[in-house]
Amino acid sequence: MIFDKKGNITIITQESVSIPTFLSRLNEAYDKINKDNIIINLFSLDNLKVSDLLEFLQVSDKHRGRNRSFVIVTDTIKYDDIPEELVVVPSLQEAFDIVEMDEIERDLGF
Repeated sequence: MIFDKKGNITIITQESVSIPTFLSRLNEAYDKINKDNIIINLFSLDNLKVSDLLEFLQVSDKHRGRNRSFVIVTDTIKYDDIPEELVVVPSLQEAFDIVEMDEIERDLGF
C-alpha cells in the first residue's frame, strides 16, 4: 500500500495484496489520514468485481460522514453496476476533480 499526500488529499495505491488485506491496512492507518480527502487507486487490480468495491462502503460512509471525500479509481467495473453510495471514477484526474467539486460545495455550505 503506497500513500502519496498532495495538499489535503491522500492517494492510496493498491499493491499486490487482496482487498481484505488492503482494507485492514487502510483501517490501521486511518487515524493518520482521517482529516484528508482520500483517493483509493485500484488500477493494479484487473479482476475487480462490484462485490470487491462494496467492501469499501463502510470506510467510505465513515469518511464522508466526517465531511471529507472518498473516491475510488478503477476502470474495470461497469459504472451502472456500482451503487450510488460509492464514488467511483475511471481516472485519477476525475478523482481530483470530484474532490475539488466536493470542497467547493463544502465551502458554499451545501
